[in-house]
Amino acid sequence: MDLLTFILVAYGMTQIIVYGSIFNRIRPAKQSLAGLGELFHCSMCMGFHCGWFIFLLFHISGVTLWNNVAIGMFMFGCISSGTSYLIDKLVDDNGLSVGLKKQ
Repeated sequence: MDLLTFILVAYGMTQIIVYGSIFNRIRPAKQSLAGLGELFHCSMCMGFHCGWFIFLLFHISGVTLWNNVAIGMFMFGCISSGTSYLIDKLVDDNGLSVGLKKQ
């Protein structure tokens, strides 16, 4: 249950940062910061950073997801990145966005 909670929190945080209109004024342009602005427009990239940050918050609050903090931050960053990207590609503002590729 903790893993599912982690994934949903990470996905929500990633979506808010990448797409939320509340961040439009402070979200850097893609080309800014020597290309690092792209990080704030990519659910995979931001998902990783949200994942390790949320893992750290879980750890500080006493929820043990992994015993070794450094390895856990990396692993859960990867879990968050993958699941945030996957859900982002499967769901859009209109619901499921699954389509068949035309050959």
